[in-house]
Amino acid sequence: MTVLNKSFNTPYHTAPFSKIKSADYLPAFKKGIENAKAEIDAITANPEDPTFENTIEALDFSGEELDRISSIFFNLNSAETNDEIQKIAQEVSPLLSEFSNDITLNEKLFKRVKAVYDSKSTLDLTTEQETLLDKKYKGFSRNGANLPEDKKEKLRAIDKELSQLKLKFGEHILAETNKFEMLLTNEDDISGLPDGAKEAAKQLAESKDKDGWLITLDYPSYIPFMTYADNRELRKQLSIAFGRKGFQNDELDNQDIVLKIAKLRFDRAQLLGYKSHAHFVLEERMAQTPEKVTSFLNELLDKAKPAAKTEFKKLEDFAKDLDNIDQLQKWDSGYYSEKLKQKLFDLDDEQLKPYFKLENVIDGAFMVANKLFGLQFEEINTIDKYHEDVLTYKVTDSEGELVSIFYADFFPRAGKRNGAWMTSYKPQLIKEGVNERPHVSIVCNFTKPTKSKPSLLTFNEVTTLFHEFGHALHGMLANTTYPSLSGTSVYWDFVELPSQVLENWCYEKEALELFATHYETGEVIPMELIDKIKASSTFHEGMQTLRQISFGLLDMSWHGIDPSEIKDVKTHEVEAFGDTSLYPDVAENCMSTSFSHIFQGGYSSGYYSYKWAEVLDADAFEYFKEEGIFNKEIAHKFKTFVLSQGGTEDPMTLYKKFRGQEPKPEALLRRAGLVK
Repeated sequence: MTVLNKSFNTPYHTAPFSKIKSADYLPAFKKGIENAKAEIDAITANPEDPTFENTIEALDFSGEELDRISSIFFNLNSAETNDEIQKIAQEVSPLLSEFSNDITLNEKLFKRVKAVYDSKSTLDLTTEQETLLDKKYKGFSRNGANLPEDKKEKLRAIDKELSQLKLKFGEHILAETNKFEMLLTNEDDISGLPDGAKEAAKQLAESKDKDGWLITLDYPSYIPFMTYADNRELRKQLSIAFGRKGFQNDELDNQDIVLKIAKLRFDRAQLLGYKSHAHFVLEERMAQTPEKVTSFLNELLDKAKPAAKTEFKKLEDFAKDLDNIDQLQKWDSGYYSEKLKQKLFDLDDEQLKPYFKLENVIDGAFMVANKLFGLQFEEINTIDKYHEDVLTYKVTDSEGELVSIFYADFFPRAGKRNGAWMTSYKPQLIKEGVNERPHVSIVCNFTKPTKSKPSLLTFNEVTTLFHEFGHALHGMLANTTYPSLSGTSVYWDFVELPSQVLENWCYEKEALELFATHYETGEVIPMELIDKIKASSTFHEGMQTLRQISFGLLDMSWHGIDPSEIKDVKTHEVEAFGDTSLYPDVAENCMSTSFSHIFQGGYSSGYYSYKWAEVLDADAFEYFKEEGIFNKEIAHKFKTFVLSQGGTEDPMTLYKKFRGQEPKPEALLRRAGLVK
């Protein structure tokens, strides 16, 4: 038995990372699966009639050990992976997929669940218990429990293959990202780059025993270069490298994988009696149908497209006047947008960065959480970390009671995928009268401190940190009985509300003055800069909205139809982007082959939810603005009806309890400056 199979004898029962060896994982998973199967067998072998407690509740509390092992392993596979862990992931994923199907296709278990479900009108259940019963029953019926044996076998085979393909997709992208390097040795080639970006590129080159400046596809390297580098040819080179990940007809190519994933998902949906993968997924979302999603996206498109075209024309004229650019290309987008923004608002990220030292922004997020929800954050060094860069905190409420353990991991490294995300190592639940508190983590990729400067964030990175911290609060403040309904276990198009609403505080004077102080002088961010941040917040909002809509429509184009006829990934993609394209297509590039959100992560048929949740968050924040952004009463309602409730009730019901009404899309359009 490995360290992973035992209860952790550690402070707050945190994961003992330093004691876990890679070799422990496979035996731990096998033992965890064996123990979870025994728990399921105990439920099915129970001679008593099925009840909510001995079947539904017992099922939800089963597999705790396996869930704990899975959380640790797959979180590290994203944040601190290596060849060995990736190899184990390929071995373990089919085992977990198989085990999941063993439960879903277990006839005895389904019979018991169905018996409780069929008698639910006679049971005296709480709202949370009703939701759990409904969810457990659907978990079976939506995943093949009613299928004949031959189709169940087919389903197992599909799920096994899908789990391996999704992993392979992600491994290819990480390998592509790590493989590319652009070493610049001529100082003219880094003209335009801010000093901080130059220093970071120099340090990166030194760390690899190279002379010059090293630029990579990691966001903290890629974004500044695309935004500030004067050398258009080098921007083109970097942009094409970024856009052709998984699209180079080599051993890391993802085109076949994309086609296979789309086809297998469609076959799976058909097997279960659904028209498409999107029809299957959206049955369990606020949006409900692909038709509703497409009409939602097209409605936004109608409002955003005229604004986007106007913005694009102004950008074209600006680039023409400035540098005689005849045809704007994708690699010009960040560069000329930043120049135009500076001209219009006399504002650039380099002006703002000194006010956003990472440590201060973290403290700012904590202060906002304290003012809204009474939370206290204390950095502690008594718990294990999986990497020395990780920060660890104990979170308590105003009574000093433990709310959560919080991990924060902010800098890029070779074993860590790009982007930003929130996750957890231990869910919140109430068992035998004990409220088990969650262990929550956020992972980002910000610029590391250099020899001369601390980590200074762009404003976009500030909002990213607040976004992920919003997800973290959803996890930390969870207060439900059952683990499968706890924290962020909500409908996917509701999960972005807590994260996106928190970004709003980054634009407010009252919040910024808490933490935005100059890292050298301690001066609070001047009011004129706050005004400029506010004024520029809707800059190119039409183009940004169009971009998000295009990703949502691309997702639907893969998952809302029968993809059997799609023979060429690139051709299909160009067609899907038809109504939303502003820039000329780049033949060497393809987005689908590196669209990890939908082909590796959990966003398939759900990318629209970012925009959907923006409608919710704009409407919710208008409520705060009406009463004051730190209004305790509104914050209490948000915590009570949204953050603490997880998936215990229909999200629209919860939202209306908080807001007193359904959300209005006009709030988003007003905030975006798309309507007056």
